[in-house]
Amino acid sequence: MLYDTLIRNALVIDGSDTPGYRADVAIRAGRIERIDDLRDARAVEDIDAAGRVLAPGFIDVHTHDDTVVIRQPQMLPKLSQGVTTVIVGNCGISASPVSLRGDPPDPMNLLGTAQAFAYPRFTDYRAAVEAATPAVNVAALVGHTALRSNHMDDLLRTASVGEIAAMRRQLRESLEAGALGLSTGLAYANAFSASTDEVMQLTEELAAFGAVYTTHLRSEFEPVLEAMDEAFQIGRHAQSPVIISHLKCAGAGNWGRSPQVLAALETAAKSHPVGCDCYPYAASSSTLDLKQVTDAHRITITWSTAHPHMGGRDLADIANEWNLSLLEAARRLQPAGAVYYGMDEGDVRRILAHPLSMVGSDGLPEDPFPHPRLWGAFPRVLGHFSRDVGLFPLHTAVHKMTGLSAARFGLKHRGEIREGHWADLVLFNPQTIRDVADFNEPQRAADGIDGVWVNGVLSYREGQANGRREGRFLAREGDLRQGFSPSGSVRWRVSG
Repeated sequence: MLYDTLIRNALVIDGSDTPGYRADVAIRAGRIERIDDLRDARAVEDIDAAGRVLAPGFIDVHTHDDTVVIRQPQMLPKLSQGVTTVIVGNCGISASPVSLRGDPPDPMNLLGTAQAFAYPRFTDYRAAVEAATPAVNVAALVGHTALRSNHMDDLLRTASVGEIAAMRRQLRESLEAGALGLSTGLAYANAFSASTDEVMQLTEELAAFGAVYTTHLRSEFEPVLEAMDEAFQIGRHAQSPVIISHLKCAGAGNWGRSPQVLAALETAAKSHPVGCDCYPYAASSSTLDLKQVTDAHRITITWSTAHPHMGGRDLADIANEWNLSLLEAARRLQPAGAVYYGMDEGDVRRILAHPLSMVGSDGLPEDPFPHPRLWGAFPRVLGHFSRDVGLFPLHTAVHKMTGLSAARFGLKHRGEIREGHWADLVLFNPQTIRDVADFNEPQRAADGIDGVWVNGVLSYREGQANGRREGRFLAREGDLRQGFSPSGSVRWRVSG
């Protein structure tokens, strides 16, 4: 038999959180056909891995790549770090279903200008992704703020009975078309006024589909435990798994509270499927929020519509130059984006290491001067935190960005190296892999990535994309509640 691709002499770390093993991996028709000693086999493309690690392609569970996958389908920031699937529609903001009446409201402007929102139905977005054939696979959540903007004339209040009914219909249609679930961004002004009851009523649509509820908590600062309680209450009401987005202890007054936060997560997990994602940095990035302006830590401006030349400069320096207070300078810069150096490294490590945590970049591809997580999150986990710091073994690091992620989001036949699974794969050197992007030069490709296959097609090799784009739209598959152990086991399984 002639295979399409044969990767020989690899250390296979298969995504299941078990140590690696030596094997050859054969690919045919986009799938992994055999994993064995295949010394006598032949293939069109024969690659000697020379003992390097072959892992499942990384799944970026927390992205804002909604419109970029269509407008810039080469997806180099993700492909270059071994990501083969992105999940979009996080934090309550999604490209669909959206019908704007003007400029996109904050924080939907993170996805682009009004021209980027051309998908009034989820099916329109799905068709656009399929037509664009991006270099990575795409799966999508529906954003709560997006739904609110479609049906409400004032986002600074809770929704009426009629508005909730209209949002429910649109959410249901999207779930029928393959959406993964609903996301909220309750910390943002345009969703903060939504009552818990509003969200609970919307999430009632999730149960029939076994869909997921993900949330940027109402607060990541001092009231974080209360915000987590709200999220768990919503999930229990909806009979829907809950994933807390970019779990953190934000703000200097909140540092050191990760043991409390993780204890709350563990307690909830004893009776309901819950988890979280996080990114491997002690700095966050979003729109410039006046409520987060402080002199307790550094804030860097990433973009400003009013003063674009200020991108990449610290807010304190800008305020000093303008002879203004930090708050006045921030107000003058708006609308704008910022990096906030507002977390403690110890908290980041504890959350990242926890068995309930997945890895997500939360990168913002529209930022002219982005947070380096856009280009470096996954190699940073593998190189810095696993190899250099020893936070967890390499196979656990891989599991957090592959097998665990696929199971939680119902990405069937992905996330693990198994015969019959889709051949989303990354070949990397465990001794040299590292994130090169930093806060001074954030748009730099990682070192140590030797090859990336998407649906069986080699799309990135030795630091260069080859232009081949074989990504697909991935509709939700399976009921995420199936196989959940009430004992708190994190081994979520996809049914079917």
